[in-house]
Amino acid sequence: MLLQERKDLFLMAIFSFVVLSAPILFQPIGAGYPDLLQKFAIYGIFAIGFNILFGLTGYLSFGHAAFLGIGSYAAVWSFKLFTMNVVPAIFLSVIAAGLFAALIGFVSLRRSGIYFSILTLAFAQMSYSLAYSVLTPITNGETGLQVRALLKEGQTRGLLDADIRVIDSFFGVEEFGIPITNFFGLKMSGWEGFYFCAIILIIAFFISLKIFRSDFGLMLRAIKSNQNRLNYTGINTRPYLLVAFMISGMYAGLAGSLLAVTDPLAGAERMQWTASGEVVLMTILGGAGTLIGPLIGAGIIKYLEQIFSSINNYVLFTFFDFLPVELQVLVTKLTSLFVGEGWELTLGLMFMIVVVFLPGGVVEGINRIMGLFHKRKRKEDTTTNHKAQPAE
Repeated sequence: MLLQERKDLFLMAIFSFVVLSAPILFQPIGAGYPDLLQKFAIYGIFAIGFNILFGLTGYLSFGHAAFLGIGSYAAVWSFKLFTMNVVPAIFLSVIAAGLFAALIGFVSLRRSGIYFSILTLAFAQMSYSLAYSVLTPITNGETGLQVRALLKEGQTRGLLDADIRVIDSFFGVEEFGIPITNFFGLKMSGWEGFYFCAIILIIAFFISLKIFRSDFGLMLRAIKSNQNRLNYTGINTRPYLLVAFMISGMYAGLAGSLLAVTDPLAGAERMQWTASGEVVLMTILGGAGTLIGPLIGAGIIKYLEQIFSSINNYVLFTFFDFLPVELQVLVTKLTSLFVGEGWELTLGLMFMIVVVFLPGGVVEGINRIMGLFHKRKRKEDTTTNHKAQPAE
């Protein structure tokens, strides 16, 4: 146990160093600016939480975008009703997402396998439909919920037109221009916003590490290994699954609140099934059930999204200018299907390749490469020892 604690401490130190120095480390690949790094951190938190459910228990949820949306809406309402300080917004989002996850998990976890996945997808789509239409007075429908200027004395407009922010008003906080979220006066934009998200990511990763190493995490692995055998021994696995589902939902709510912190608005599109599918891709691509895999998957997908979605026909035509004109036009048309708005095709192909050749994700590929180096080193050591032995 002492050796494991040292390994975990070393892992946390390396992880914290990489996250905090990301602006320098990712600069050579064109990712060293705050907006993209914020996405890395936020969706990394989202993937970490999803991995606690899917990676440890094997229960595949297609409805985690609902908790992401709940977190965003709760955070924006905190900004509208209370204060632009991010602390109450984050706590409110995590609590709201946890309660919503408890409700959905209580129903969905009565089934397993594909039936569980379909139930979570159905709940997520119902949540999206409610946010888009029925709950328009709360969510502002397709326009989305946004932060507004303070409601001045004598004004009678609704909360969707102006905000009351009782805490800011009580302390006489003055606003100039568009309201910006803050952490006790520190504006959550630019590099300040990234480092705030980075610290939250480090804390979230530490909690996930403790869950993985705990008896609770061991029980979740046992459920994934053989849930029927546990049931036959008299162990009720549903409470463990419900707690894991709630924790996973709270992580998603935390990610949703950070999306609202860095960009104070909330829309129903964050609750679409595509957002749920994206976190599934992140986890499988990086390596489900591993600590660092979902973070790698989130970083790869968000980076490729930024790169491939920004490529247009002009860029492609210029890139293939060494070809004859007719061939240049043909190759540009073919390649354009995989970039810009069609970049998801590239993501789909990459996902297929990983699933076929690396079922364990990128982490499995890294482990294979490291295994080859270790095997070669052992072979060299064995050869050296044989040569060093004296002849009889």
